[in-house]
Amino acid sequence: MVSTYIDYNLITRDMKTSIRRTAEQVQVARETAYYKENIGNVTSIDEFLDDYRLYAYAMKAHGLEDMTYAKAFMRKVMESDLSDENSYANLLTDERYRNFAMAFSFSQSTEVAQSDAQEDALIGLYNQSIANQDDAVRADSVYFNAVLDTVTTVDQLWQNEKLKNYVLTAFGFDPDYVSYAHFKGVVTSDVSDPNSYVNTAAASYKQGYQDKIDAVKSTATPEELADSNSTASKLIAQYQAVIDNAPDYKPLAAAFNFQDDGTLAAGDLPMSDTQKASVNEAYVFMQPRLSSSAAQLNKLFYESTIASVTKVDDITSNSRLFAYIRISYGLPASFLTSTMENILTSDLSDPNSYANTQGGTEYNAIYKELAAAFNFQTDGTLASGDTAQTAAQMATTSDYWLARYNDADEAADESLIASYKTLIGVVADVDDLLSDTKIMRLALTAVGLEDEGDTARKLKKVLTSDLTDPNSYVYTLKDERYVELAKAFNFNADGTLGVPMLAQSESEILNTAKSYVVEKSRFGTEDDKTKATEESKYYSAEIEKIETLDDLLSNRRLVDFILVAAGLDPEEVTTDYLRQMFESDFSDPKSFINTEPGTTIYKDIVASYNFDSDGNLAKPTPGIQTKRGVLETEDLYFNQTLEEQKGEENAGVRLALYFRRQAEGISTAYDFLADSALLQVIQTTFSIPEAMSSADVDIQYDYINRVLDIEDLHDPEKLEKLLIRFTALYDVENNVDVTGAELILSGSGRNGISADTLLSLTQLRTGGA
Repeated sequence: MVSTYIDYNLITRDMKTSIRRTAEQVQVARETAYYKENIGNVTSIDEFLDDYRLYAYAMKAHGLEDMTYAKAFMRKVMESDLSDENSYANLLTDERYRNFAMAFSFSQSTEVAQSDAQEDALIGLYNQSIANQDDAVRADSVYFNAVLDTVTTVDQLWQNEKLKNYVLTAFGFDPDYVSYAHFKGVVTSDVSDPNSYVNTAAASYKQGYQDKIDAVKSTATPEELADSNSTASKLIAQYQAVIDNAPDYKPLAAAFNFQDDGTLAAGDLPMSDTQKASVNEAYVFMQPRLSSSAAQLNKLFYESTIASVTKVDDITSNSRLFAYIRISYGLPASFLTSTMENILTSDLSDPNSYANTQGGTEYNAIYKELAAAFNFQTDGTLASGDTAQTAAQMATTSDYWLARYNDADEAADESLIASYKTLIGVVADVDDLLSDTKIMRLALTAVGLEDEGDTARKLKKVLTSDLTDPNSYVYTLKDERYVELAKAFNFNADGTLGVPMLAQSESEILNTAKSYVVEKSRFGTEDDKTKATEESKYYSAEIEKIETLDDLLSNRRLVDFILVAAGLDPEEVTTDYLRQMFESDFSDPKSFINTEPGTTIYKDIVASYNFDSDGNLAKPTPGIQTKRGVLETEDLYFNQTLEEQKGEENAGVRLALYFRRQAEGISTAYDFLADSALLQVIQTTFSIPEAMSSADVDIQYDYINRVLDIEDLHDPEKLEKLLIRFTALYDVENNVDVTGAELILSGSGRNGISADTLLSLTQLRTGGA
């Protein structure tokens, strides 16, 4: 029989070469090529099981060749949800089945409109867009005030979209519905001249509808005119409403100093500082929600106005004062002016007064505080020498205002976000999404498209664009906002739900997280396992947010997690070293990843992520296996084949190679007791009698722990010494002679055991010579 030690030593001296030679064997190469070419086309368990060559290849790779016949059993394994501890594969004691299920992606990719990470990101963008609105308004005003002074003609103003939109928005006009001719006619008008454009156009507009009213009246009967439900009466009411609500362009005309020809007189500016201030304030208040700038303007207005208030009616008849006070004291939008009058005229010393008796449990205390905040008499007037509020009362009211002015908006935001989280979960396709106004309001606001007025057809084309195709529709728009919108959701080209584009697939995230917990807790305490589990939750959440290789490598916490999960020491691997692995070309035998030590480990790491050559997210490989899964299956197949072939010549070599490959997964002595091949290596290495196998399991467990420190198996040098000892003793047990020349030629001594020592071991015989 060939020497176990020599053969093992020759194989492992250059394991990469040994594996390569096995892979190059005709039969192995043919089966591997078939697997690689066809596994990507499989989309279901049935297809996989029906293709015997694929199925048999995978079963052999995972050491399950003797179970190839059990298709029904393996179906249950592959259908298992590995995230469920009680799933079929997870309940099996043999880890090979769980590893087999993990190698494939059946039921592992969830098709959703939006992943949790995407949802969190979009809501984050929405909140940020709201927070940025005040800054945006302020920036718009700064731009307007600075650039407007450089304008010398109406044409220049019109041609600057930002200036034009600012001023039209400030006066409540939609820029999309104002023509150049009309705009120029208005801003060059003299409001005091009845024959100017702004006056004649307005008069003509109103007169047109008045003519329509007169026409209806001239043809209607007295009975029809008297009947408010008649067609004639309804038309008259409709036309009158148009007249009453006709847009007033006079404030816009009065805001500018242009001459009739659209130019400025020598020394004039388009607007004076006073005019600018007025327009700035109008712009602030025309925003869809009250900003902090608007809140400060309201505060200034209130504090300057309240001093001149002499009776309650001055407040209740002024909507701005009334709203300021109502909001300051946290009263609802349904709060009536008559209720405020009753409160402010209450005598708090009278237990039967309105403020003391009304409001119920929710508002009574507020009513009394509000009454105490003002100094009105019961008739609604002020006593001689009194003011509506003292300085202290006014300061308290303003403090309340600044604290509560946006409560309604914030409540609306919370309601919208809560609705969004509920509704997004039931979206079945892109049409569902587009038809839901709440979802679209939040989504479009989040990416800054809320005011674009895009059609559903355009948005559908955006949402169904292929983000990995630079020629897809979304990129033709040349607007990053639409790209952000498309990234926020997962729809296929036909509008159906798709799988999120992630740096790692769901199955790979689960695999990496599981591996990390195992590595950190293998020889640790229960507390170590708890901490590792918490860290795995961080990884699982954060990896979904990664969009580029740079994002990943810039987060050292994630990098360390990845390395630990792969069984590597983070202190020994720099970020730059890992980057070179990620940027290597697998197909180039001279690339960094193919020439550095630990090729297999780093290939598994890199292949488990979905980055293209530029470091951006790439569409994952289609099919039931990830790129890493295919590489892992190939590697396992080559190792299994090598072990089988060497085992035909010498069972000891197969045992040693198998033990070497399985060592990193051994955590306790029970792992040996569950695997007869591993146990045989330990029994031979430490001369444990075979009769020990019939002893109580706990006795065997304790004995193995006395002769072996399990942690040594995770030290490459100590592991190799153990296997050298095993191969030498295996030769002794099987009466294999090894000459000194053979030992020297085999390169013995590289693992810390001298040739003399090994020769002595091999010359031992039972009964000794």
